[in-house]
Amino acid sequence: MDKPEQEAINTEKPAGSRVLQQELLSDAEDATNREHELTFVQAIKLYPKAVGWSILMSTALVMDGYDTKLISSLFAQGAFSKAYGKSLGKGKYQISAPWQSGLTNGSNVGQIIGLSFSGYLSERFGFRKTMIGALLLVPGFIFIQFFAPSLGVLEAGQILLGIPLGIFQSMTCVYAVEVMPTRLRGYLTSYVNICWVLGQLIASGVLRGVLNMEAPWAYRVPFAVQWFWPIPLIIGVFLAPESPWWLVRKNRLEDAKASLRRLTSPQNVAFDLDKTLALMALTTEHEREVNTGTHFLACFRGTDLRRTIIVIGSYCMQVFSGSTFRAYVTYFFEQAGLPTTQAFNMSIVAYALGLIGTVLSWILMTHVGRRALFIYGLIAVGSIFLIIGGLGVRLASAPSSGLSWAIGGLLLASVFIADSAVLPVSYALVSEVPSSLLRSKSVVIARASYAVINIAANALIPYQMNPTAWGWSARTGFFWAGSCFLGLIFSYFVVPEPKDRTIAELDLLFEKKVSARNFAKAQVHLSEVAADHGRV
Repeated sequence: MDKPEQEAINTEKPAGSRVLQQELLSDAEDATNREHELTFVQAIKLYPKAVGWSILMSTALVMDGYDTKLISSLFAQGAFSKAYGKSLGKGKYQISAPWQSGLTNGSNVGQIIGLSFSGYLSERFGFRKTMIGALLLVPGFIFIQFFAPSLGVLEAGQILLGIPLGIFQSMTCVYAVEVMPTRLRGYLTSYVNICWVLGQLIASGVLRGVLNMEAPWAYRVPFAVQWFWPIPLIIGVFLAPESPWWLVRKNRLEDAKASLRRLTSPQNVAFDLDKTLALMALTTEHEREVNTGTHFLACFRGTDLRRTIIVIGSYCMQVFSGSTFRAYVTYFFEQAGLPTTQAFNMSIVAYALGLIGTVLSWILMTHVGRRALFIYGLIAVGSIFLIIGGLGVRLASAPSSGLSWAIGGLLLASVFIADSAVLPVSYALVSEVPSSLLRSKSVVIARASYAVINIAANALIPYQMNPTAWGWSARTGFFWAGSCFLGLIFSYFVVPEPKDRTIAELDLLFEKKVSARNFAKAQVHLSEVAADHGRV
């Protein structure tokens, strides 16, 4: 072949590549415009099956909320304390403080272990297989809890059960983002908070129902209730479609198209599977070019470092906004003179308010946005904690049932506000901010960071509240008000507004280093994905 012919061929191939790239970009832009044009009702009609599958997957987190509430509440149960605690004389038994701390944090330790595996497993085997594998572990670990003859064995059961619970934490949020259109992302990612609160509410109801049971069933029945969840979830997850984004990342485009078909309604003629797939493929290809890899270290390099900091901070904001302090609402109602049973009922009221608050957050996120709602929520919760701290100063000098009622009522108000603004928004931010290539690993890092911070908070709060330790009681509100203030500073300067942005648009905003305060009004165009790399 002579030189002119070779040059002609070399010229034609890039031209052909540019034409194909232009066609791909055109399809992706059409899909992006369609995403922005979708109303809430249209999105529901187009993705009803995706909504159902996402809800099913997220329901696994009911077990996490249940387990969190269960073990801490059993410390106050007479039958449990008698079976596992030490005698204090006069027929009273108590679980020692070190064992209480160990059992409370056992699940967090297990979750860190589970999280360390879930990022790799989900990207290697997919969401369905990873979820099914984790669910298969649950019944055996509950068996350890149910028949535990000692606190040591129960601790082992707590840690082991935490491993699949940690896997669920990273799987559910990411799956919700990857099967949902932009318009529905906030609803389905924040639904995770409903599952968590629902688990606590169920645990409270079960524990209330076994108060008058005799040992060992008084504490074994609550453990046994956990056996209900895995089997129906395994069946549901087995039938669920795989994430189309994961399939695109694996270059299984036909399988991704089939998955999209299963997630959408066939009656919607305005939806184009091929164009939506083109948007996914273009976004994934772009991220592969700008990212330095897909391993955990890649989360701390380049533009992904900023995204990782945001998701870590957003997840840890659940603790910084005083979640451990709010758990003491029952304690203050007991101080106000309520019988233990009635004070326990107030915790059920708190979780019911949490459910209502999360539903309200769906409306607020749509009209206010993630960033603003996060900031306003921290301001409101921090202000309530300041008031509680002030009342605590008065309560310390002049104990009063009226003040205890006021403090308990304010804590209930903080539960409602936190579940209306801070907690559900944190799940949405953690799921939306990372790049698609590193989303699973970013969520793992964020959740593990949360677990570490939560372990520290769980160890700290008993000293703050216990009269035999620091004895701050309601004055603890000052500490958590300061914590909210720190969270407010972080949120104002670091947390952006991802509302109504496609994944490709978020990639461009981070690459352009747009400040958090300007995210909502910054303009980006999908053509920049190709133009930035000289491919068009």
